[in-house]
Amino acid sequence: MQNNAADKLSPFKKLTIEQQNLITQIISFTKQHINRNFPAIFTIYGEAGTGKSVVLSSLFYQIQKLRHDKTSSIYQTNNYFLVNHPEILKVYRQIAGTLPNLLKKNFQRPTTFINQLDKKNEHADIVIIDEAHLLLSKPDHYNNFYHENQLTEIIKRSKVVILVFDPYQVLKMKTLWTKDRLEKIIDPYPHQKYHLKHQFRMTASSELLSWFNSFTKHKIIDPIPTNANSNYDFRIFDDAEKMRKEIVKRNRDNREVGLSRVLSTSGYPSTLDGGKHYIQEGKFKMPWDQYNYTATPWAEIPKTIDEVGSIYTCQGFDLNYAGIIIGPPISQIPGTNKIRVNLDKITDVEMFKKRKDLSDPREIKTLEEEMVLNSLNVLFKRGIKGTYLYAHDPLLRKNLVSMFKQATQKTK
Repeated sequence: MQNNAADKLSPFKKLTIEQQNLITQIISFTKQHINRNFPAIFTIYGEAGTGKSVVLSSLFYQIQKLRHDKTSSIYQTNNYFLVNHPEILKVYRQIAGTLPNLLKKNFQRPTTFINQLDKKNEHADIVIIDEAHLLLSKPDHYNNFYHENQLTEIIKRSKVVILVFDPYQVLKMKTLWTKDRLEKIIDPYPHQKYHLKHQFRMTASSELLSWFNSFTKHKIIDPIPTNANSNYDFRIFDDAEKMRKEIVKRNRDNREVGLSRVLSTSGYPSTLDGGKHYIQEGKFKMPWDQYNYTATPWAEIPKTIDEVGSIYTCQGFDLNYAGIIIGPPISQIPGTNKIRVNLDKITDVEMFKKRKDLSDPREIKTLEEEMVLNSLNVLFKRGIKGTYLYAHDPLLRKNLVSMFKQATQKTK
């Protein structure tokens, strides 16, 4: 089994006919607009696990090959691949270090790209943006971004922009995006869009995927589908330490499984002060993921089996098994099958920074609740072969365990 993120994002990974046709369509769009005097934009919409990054990896490799072809309109173009996630950027740079047409310097974070082009007084030709829902949509002086919106600034400096976007992976106020906000920026330019819908990452049934979506998008706890374990290892635990031990077993058996980690939502002590901060649930006690200074993605470092991953280390990555702690910000409303989001339990200080363009308290509350549920949605969509759940809230935990027993009894 391939457990290496670079293998999973390789530009040589076998594509479906739909993915191949999409790449052909984008290259045709690019050739059509590359020599015009105004930018053009191609948007790929797709939820977690729908193969967006694989398409972009192959697309960029083909574009970089064409820039060496004297007969192509893409010949000698100045092209970049941008992603605002340091862990994913590491993977793309790993790939670039092994292939002749890909240079590490062509893979950048958006702020670096904007500031470097301005310093050199240069423009880009083709820019591909992975995880565009992570682009900054307000100034962020900590990250040396002093403009209002990263996408707007990238478009100004480019001829063709190709991006992927998922509104259900928007996680912070400083990267606040909605489909409407995105399309308001794109609409003035020539543009095309495409929707990827097939789930490639998870081998789970469509009914279990719908159960996850109902939980995070509609705040509803549906009955667990009776086929939740069909070709997929789905379990619910009433003990976080027992869940951890099962994840360690899956991780240890590297030939059969491997690459398994415990993940958690916010709601536990967490401060960016360089120290260790622990998640404790009964006998379970583990530290949060530490800042990863290495060139290796967090999940591929063996010792991180002894850490709890967050959205900052696992977003965009495949795991074979994910053991997920649903933390204090998410509880069940007594007497209902509905979820309550407890914003006062959020411990991620980066999540809810104020914005000048938001003043309505109700709108702010709605957006913040959506971001909390989006973060859980990101965790739910990590496990290729299996997902294990443990809930901090006693009522939610009791009901999930009971519903899981009912679902599994029906299959016996």
